[in-house]
Amino acid sequence: MTVTLTEAAARHVASQLERRGHGLGLRVATKKSGCSGFTYAVDYADELGAGDRVFESHGVKVVVDESHLSQLNGLEIDFVKTNLLNQGFEFRNPNAKDHCGCGESFRV
Repeated sequence: MTVTLTEAAARHVASQLERRGHGLGLRVATKKSGCSGFTYAVDYADELGAGDRVFESHGVKVVVDESHLSQLNGLEIDFVKTNLLNQGFEFRNPNAKDHCGCGESFRV
């Protein structure tokens, strides 16, 4: 089981954590939502829970609760910046069987 960050995503997360002044890393989860079934939920990881798994990419920790691993195993998170106003995380999930038209949700 693994969840990884690209070098660009790791740099972005590290920069945001430094600016914030605290945090263990990036917390990634899924939630039921959207027209395809699930969306990604991304937040700062400030503490670890009993069911959390910690992965590390390029020196940055990614925290995932075990209950979400079946949907997120193999996920690669990239940070893409196309211009000053258009930037964000891009999710490459080998478990996603389909995506909605707007790209906000996926089905496993």
